Amino acid sequence: MSEAVEMTPTEYIGHHLTFDVKSIGSGDFWTLNFDTLSTSIVLGIIGLGFMWLAVRGATAGVPGKRQAFAELVVDFIDEQVKGIFHGERSFIAPLALTVFVWVLLMNAMDFLPVDWVGFATHYISEHGFRIVPTADVNTTFALALSVWLLMLFYSIKVKGLFGWIHELFCAPFGTNPLLWIFNFLFNMVEYISKPLSHSLRLFGNMYAGEIIFLLLWMMAATSLVGTVFAALLGLGWAIFHILIVVLQAYIFMMLTIVYVAMAHESH
Repeated sequence: MSEAVEMTPTEYIGHHLTFDVKSIGSGDFWTLNFDTLSTSIVLGIIGLGFMWLAVRGATAGVPGKRQAFAELVVDFIDEQVKGIFHGERSFIAPLALTVFVWVLLMNAMDFLPVDWVGFATHYISEHGFRIVPTADVNTTFALALSVWLLMLFYSIKVKGLFGWIHELFCAPFGTNPLLWIFNFLFNMVEYISKPLSHSLRLFGNMYAGEIIFLLLWMMAATSLVGTVFAALLGLGWAIFHILIVVLQAYIFMMLTIVYVAMAHESH
């Protein structure tokens, strides 16, 4: 907690909310948040590796703990997909599973103490890593835009290019040419709002959780009483945050299924 003693509260929070930005080429236009990207990639590999190990060690007999947990997650997500999407699930179910596991792992990084992470990664980055990828709006927007592009792809694939354009201008108010502009504007609002709400919901919850943890750690640096209260409040918030971490991953997955399912339907 030496950082909290040496810095003002504003400097302390700003220090832990600073990304490790790497520029590509000359200038600052093309930049990457190296901590977000590296953490996301590592967690993606961990998630895929866990599922691979579960499948590799699967048996027809009594399953082990790893296999039982993996089967529980897969069955749960498959049931959610069945309830919403009534077409071929060979791609949608694995997509939902990938989204849920990856977002859950990224959200769970919020449980790691930021000062410990900052100390451990200080030699890689001046400010240390921001270890929660979903507290970076770039991550949540990238995920939401990927789902949005899939939604557009399936809309055109299922309805055909001209069928999709017809729906864009003729639904939901009707086919009268006088209504085309209103239909188009209505659909544009819908298309734009989906990735915005999809990404900002996850980002807002995880960013707020990050801020609350930082405020609690600052309280711990004030005095012995502050340390005790911060420990108690931090424990309570961490327990409550378990629900937020899981719930936000679930909501993001469910919206993914809903948006892809909507692409298969006609107005």
